[in-house]
Amino acid sequence: MASPLHKTKGIVLRTVKYGETSLVVTMLTEVFGVQSYIINGVRTSSKKKTGKASVFQPTAILDLVVYHNELKNLQRIKEFKWSFLYKNIFSDIRKNAVALFMVELLNKCLKQPEANKELFQFCEDCLQHLDESSEMVTANFPLFFALHLATFFGVPPALLPAEVAKAENYFFDLREGCFTKERPAHPHFIAEKAAAVTAEIINTRRPHELEQLKLNHDFRRQLLFAYETYYALHMHEFGSLKTLPVLKEILS
Repeated sequence: MASPLHKTKGIVLRTVKYGETSLVVTMLTEVFGVQSYIINGVRTSSKKKTGKASVFQPTAILDLVVYHNELKNLQRIKEFKWSFLYKNIFSDIRKNAVALFMVELLNKCLKQPEANKELFQFCEDCLQHLDESSEMVTANFPLFFALHLATFFGVPPALLPAEVAKAENYFFDLREGCFTKERPAHPHFIAEKAAAVTAEIINTRRPHELEQLKLNHDFRRQLLFAYETYYALHMHEFGSLKTLPVLKEILS
């Protein structure tokens, strides 16, 4: 009995060559959460199929018609097409580095296939904003994405109390995910300006607001490594981000 067909959007997270002509593609889908699909024949050199594999580049946002069987680890795709055509992400080195960081971080956090429409829409919205963003917003985007993505995986960094005027007077405890006036007894924390900027980014709701966040390269790098530590402390078997060393070099 054939699996029923479903329409869904998908964001490509990872693509692996399979056999001579096929791909195994891992995607975050709007309807089914993270899923892996085997796609046959897209790597052939025939004129009919030329260029089809390029559709499945990491970060691509696609409209899909898929077969879905909950008992199978590998699903199949009947139809696929671009849902959103990027103007810059595939051609701009800096935007591409940020986008690849985003999908790697997302992929490391996705442990179960359960659907989460709000997570999908957040990621889709972020990628589309990144594609159109200014240089300053692009440079700050990894910080924004890392802090806000954590909310969807049960480890949201706590907001400062509303009455607190300056976060410079606080420590941000990476282990506990909260701001505190007491210096933590362990080494996993950031303080002073790093804590203040973290609070500002947590309170930033729309990516275009990142234009006002004037940070230098070394400071951004410091924050990115702190946020990687945050994920490593809270997400099981998180490891390290392969895209982070590339990102720190490119976002000067």
